Amino acid sequence: MSDKEILIEVTDLKKSYQVTKTNSLEVLKGLSMKIYKEDIVSIVGKSGAGKSTLLHILGTLDKPDSGKVVFEGQDVFLLKEKQISEFRNKKIGFIFQFHHLLPEFTAIENVMIASMISGEPDRARAEELLIEVGLKDRMEHKPSELSGGEAQRVAIARALVNSPKLILADEPTGNLDTENANSVTDLIFGLRDKYKQTFIIVTHNEEFAKNCDSIITMKDGVVDV
Repeated sequence: MSDKEILIEVTDLKKSYQVTKTNSLEVLKGLSMKIYKEDIVSIVGKSGAGKSTLLHILGTLDKPDSGKVVFEGQDVFLLKEKQISEFRNKKIGFIFQFHHLLPEFTAIENVMIASMISGEPDRARAEELLIEVGLKDRMEHKPSELSGGEAQRVAIARALVNSPKLILADEPTGNLDTENANSVTDLIFGLRDKYKQTFIIVTHNEEFAKNCDSIITMKDGVVDV
């Protein structure tokens, strides 16, 4: 038993995808788990275990066929589409393996995008975060002028700009060399300690996973216990 406060409770989550007209692929097969506030949680498992599908559902980028995702007491998928979009924009930040920065925008403009979508563009907050991730002198640079590690730091700042409760990261160090990967993982722990946010991170980086508050191992669409 944990005395920490639950942020997310997932119950009996199932998800299949139609492969052909007659065949479907069952990816999640009744997955249940709890995520606690301010934890850094790693999700590990072999390719095809359902890790990215789970992350997409937690981020409301995809919907389950059945089961519940309860976020701070709210069953997320009982919300209407517009409410789900608002929930996603305000409560969740995303970090991907490939940073997905918009090439025509500068670092600070990329960070501001999420706050612009929410209708509250906040340049001061974007500047604060870019300084926090070590890019004080790179704010006006475009992605093509940044190294891979710098671009991923911009992506991390972008994920944090709306002060979301939850950050979801899919292999955030998978495209980086060892030095930059270690730097990014150190940054994630430092940001959690400062901003008290929860991180769920899909990773194949065993060293990083070991240092997380908890590890969720997935196998064949369920949590392997």
